[in-house]
Amino acid sequence: MQELVSVAGSIVRFRAVVAGLSALVIAAGGYAFHEHNVSKQLTEQNSAVTSTLNATRDQVNALSTKLDAMTAERAADKAEKSTGAQPGVYRKPMVGAATRHRIDDPRWKKMQGQLDDQARQIDANRQDLTSARTELQGSIATTHEELVMLEKKGERSYYEFDLDKSKQFQREGPVGVQLRKANTKHEYADLDMLIDDLRVSKKHVNIYEPMFFYPADSKTPAELVINKISKDHIHGYVSEPKYKGAEVEAKATTSTSIESGNANDSQAATAQPATAKPSPARQRLEPPK
Repeated sequence: MQELVSVAGSIVRFRAVVAGLSALVIAAGGYAFHEHNVSKQLTEQNSAVTSTLNATRDQVNALSTKLDAMTAERAADKAEKSTGAQPGVYRKPMVGAATRHRIDDPRWKKMQGQLDDQARQIDANRQDLTSARTELQGSIATTHEELVMLEKKGERSYYEFDLDKSKQFQREGPVGVQLRKANTKHEYADLDMLIDDLRVSKKHVNIYEPMFFYPADSKTPAELVINKISKDHIHGYVSEPKYKGAEVEAKATTSTSIESGNANDSQAATAQPATAKPSPARQRLEPPK
């Protein structure tokens, strides 16, 4: 009985070994078949890539041949031109003669003179601008004390003002002023002005920036300057010429009349005959004894 059992176990083990070997053989065959297919595909791909590279190489070679031919042709053309061209022996003397002629040309001297005149004019304008800027800076009052000093010159009338944000105009000298906005961060203000019944809006008036306007009866501009900006409030002044246009013309006419009268008197004295005797001088009376 025991012998039968051992024989049966041996048969089972043998069958298991045979089955395992069969599985290994099948797996090895499948792997070999797969590797064969992969190798075949790689071979085909390599053949295709090789064909493409060969075609590309042929195109590159053809282009290189064309470029070499074009380069050789250009080199030959340059050689022919340089061989057939006249020698440049006289180029330097010709250039020198042309240069000397241009320097001695009176038109060149005239142009140089005009350029010098323009340079002098530009320098003069620059100096005028500098002097005007200096004069303008000196005519702006940043404080009340400076405003008093300007007023003492006697050339203009000054109206100092404090203006709050409002919808009403405040009369300051020859102009009505209304504050629309006061920007303390960037120090500017938006204003409306009433000049001869004409409303004018002026935005972004910077601090210490003079704003000029012409009243109807004046040929010299009036001036408005803001020298302090706070919240919804500005402080500044308005200045105008002390003498209006009519007053200046009247004074000029009077001065002209006086000068004309003096000229007529001198002409009349000159026109008297030379034989006229001068009037005898008065004798001083003796004091009583």
